[in-house]
Amino acid sequence: MAAVPKKIAERVVAGIKRYQPIVAAAKARDVGEADTVTIIKDMLADVFGYDKYSDVTSEYAIRGTYCDLAIKLDGQLQTLIEVKSIGLDLKESHVKQAIDYAANQGVDWVLLTNGAIWRVYHVIFAKPIDQELVLEIDFCSLSHRSDGDIERLYLFCKEGWQRSLLGEYHTQKQALSRFFVGAMLQTDTVLDVIRRELRRVSPDVKIDADQIKDVLVNEVIKREVLEGEKAEEARKRVAKAANTLLRAPKVTGAKASSGSGDGA
Repeated sequence: MAAVPKKIAERVVAGIKRYQPIVAAAKARDVGEADTVTIIKDMLADVFGYDKYSDVTSEYAIRGTYCDLAIKLDGQLQTLIEVKSIGLDLKESHVKQAIDYAANQGVDWVLLTNGAIWRVYHVIFAKPIDQELVLEIDFCSLSHRSDGDIERLYLFCKEGWQRSLLGEYHTQKQALSRFFVGAMLQTDTVLDVIRRELRRVSPDVKIDADQIKDVLVNEVIKREVLEGEKAEEARKRVAKAANTLLRAPKVTGAKASSGSGDGA
């Protein structure tokens, strides 16, 4: 993750210290959704750095239909925020309506929170519309001394948002997902490497790439990693990357040495 600037880190640390007891007390009192929204707005300002008068809006809370809050920067809708009562356990069903509305508005991100738990979802523009949990933070369990905790909060801070850090974090997480790694294991390049190493271990045994792939698909990789929309999307991304590499112009030996003449 990106290093957190000192000034922002100090604000986040102060915010953790201030709001952990506030959130814990509100949870003990089991406050309702309206009071939870008030706490969330204050946290967005004091911890995450948003201006609660210009950046945070409730204009999308139409009779409770869409979402409770939203973040707009420079007049552009950035993310929708669905707030639940602080004592309520969060479920993915709570965020479905906000996800559908976000997709309709072309918004990539939705936040679901009860003040204690913060979940950031990425909207998947597919049929049907889907969502992917990218980040989950238990605010009451954070340590103000932990660089990792401060860095995770920074992803959703206004300053981190303006630097697209959450998108970068999501891209990195996707690259390390089990679906992406499962797809990568089935590529010809990886199969050739495995075949070469197996021949090194057992030089007298004839093994081809198809046999290795068969073992990987049927005995090594879990079925859930190979099937479904996420697995298919991962395969497409890997294939696209491979095709891009194949189409890239190759530097021949003659071209590579063309600039290294005798200097006559």
